[in-house]
Amino acid sequence: MTLTEKLLARASGRSSVSAGENVWVNVDTLLTHDVCGPGTIGVFKREFGQNAKVWDKSRVVIIPDHYIFTADSKSNRNVDILRNFVREQGIPYFYDVIDGDGADAKWEFDPSKGQLKRQYGSSFAGVCHTALPEKGHCRPGEILVGTDSHTCMAGAFNMFATGIGNTDAGFVLGTGKILLKVPETMRFWLEGELPFGVMAKDVILHIIGDIGFDGATYRAMQYEGPGVASLNMDDRMTIANMAIEAGGKNGVFPYDRLTEDYVRESTRKNGTRQEYTPVELDRDQHFCYDRKFDLSKIEPTVAQHPDPGNRALAKDLNKVTLDRAYIGSCTGGKTSDFLAFAKVIGNRRVKIDTFGVPATPTVVRELQSIVWEGKSVWERLESAGVLMTENASCAACLGGPQDTFGRINKPMSCISATNRNFPGRMGHKESRVYLASPYTVAASALTGYITDPREFLSE
Repeated sequence: MTLTEKLLARASGRSSVSAGENVWVNVDTLLTHDVCGPGTIGVFKREFGQNAKVWDKSRVVIIPDHYIFTADSKSNRNVDILRNFVREQGIPYFYDVIDGDGADAKWEFDPSKGQLKRQYGSSFAGVCHTALPEKGHCRPGEILVGTDSHTCMAGAFNMFATGIGNTDAGFVLGTGKILLKVPETMRFWLEGELPFGVMAKDVILHIIGDIGFDGATYRAMQYEGPGVASLNMDDRMTIANMAIEAGGKNGVFPYDRLTEDYVRESTRKNGTRQEYTPVELDRDQHFCYDRKFDLSKIEPTVAQHPDPGNRALAKDLNKVTLDRAYIGSCTGGKTSDFLAFAKVIGNRRVKIDTFGVPATPTVVRELQSIVWEGKSVWERLESAGVLMTENASCAACLGGPQDTFGRINKPMSCISATNRNFPGRMGHKESRVYLASPYTVAASALTGYITDPREFLSE
């Protein structure tokens, strides 16, 4: 069986499953957030009763992160709905934007304080998909479902992780089960290592460009080969995150020592469940697609408007002028992403409006504490003209209310380290968004046009 088949077989209590079968699966963790959480709660209460209890409160993780730092009253209200439900159910894993959980607790963003300085409490975790592994909720061999399409990012940890709708999530809240069709598996055999100036984002943009933004529809994207060993966990998360941008049901990586070390540390640090059993690769596997990709031959890649599969090389797009650059999101807002971005920026100044949104408060703290040549990375980016916010969130990655930090509110061209670029994704429906690695976003911010980052890097 493939990794996905083994994960679903185990979770359904069967010795084996095959692609195309429908199986009832026992869920290990359910994630929801402020956009879909209220709807999920509504479904749960409608179907199971106003006083019903969730199937296992220790397996529900709720992370407000999407429409948070906005004065929009309905968005603020959604966080309060989550808090009330958490209090009612006794759910321990709620990463609230404010401290305090009394009956009068209420979230309200204060626009008078501006968007740059911190407006969150000690429990806030930031973007859910980056926070989940950071907080020790991603364990190999398990099933994780979430009310967000990029839940597939957790597949980097040898898990079956996928996005589901509010109705399915409401059912999971009540029963801990979900009916799934076992997806066919596509294997991507990786060889070599990432060359100079290339990042994991370039790898997944190259792959999606190769198979198309619908090329993996309801399929598992499994990564194997010696090239996997050269990718760190952040790299794997970036690649797994964008399975959905090819229509994939999930992305999944094998278990190895890097996975073990990351999970041991995150679960220990945050006191989450440490026991798990990974699934190992079988010698006999059946794939609907199987192709080799040599990492050493990949170049800085860009997904052009209007979809993630519209691939081109950065070096061939130097006539595309830009109005804005953006680094952030679950895909592009990790500490390693910002360090790569800062490496290209160096001591230079950006030429276009550039927004930086760390994925989690931990990323904020690390960027403010890592010192290069007498200055923190945070200070260096601010000195370069990058607008850095301490309010870690999804921000403009998915548009949001008009006052969302970095939102595109008029027609313009933006290069972004985020993960989706369909029309209107980051705001105005007539805007044009180009997806690229943090390296490429930084180089383009320095020139004002799409730029191959190797022009600013020395080997």
